[in-house]
Amino acid sequence: MDINDEMVDHLANLAKLNFNAEEKVNIKNDLNRILTYFEKLNEVDTTGVEPLIFMSENVNVLREDIPHQEIGKKEALANAPSKDSDYFRVPKFMEK
Repeated sequence: MDINDEMVDHLANLAKLNFNAEEKVNIKNDLNRILTYFEKLNEVDTTGVEPLIFMSENVNVLREDIPHQEIGKKEALANAPSKDSDYFRVPKFMEK
């Protein structure tokens, strides 16, 4: 596959980018080099190679998700600068 000006214009349109003539030439060269690299990867014999799903053999060790209350309302509101019964009071920040 060869990258031409039409394809660069189409990709630029999809990405909402604008390129001048010099940038278009640079992008075309970069895309051609990327395609050449991928063609080189196609030459590698990968028979018998399992697909790589994870980068390492480590498995996440997660704790069980058991709900429990670590802090009560009184403790949570104890250091609040302004409170109203069971709620924190904050200044208005939105206007109508």
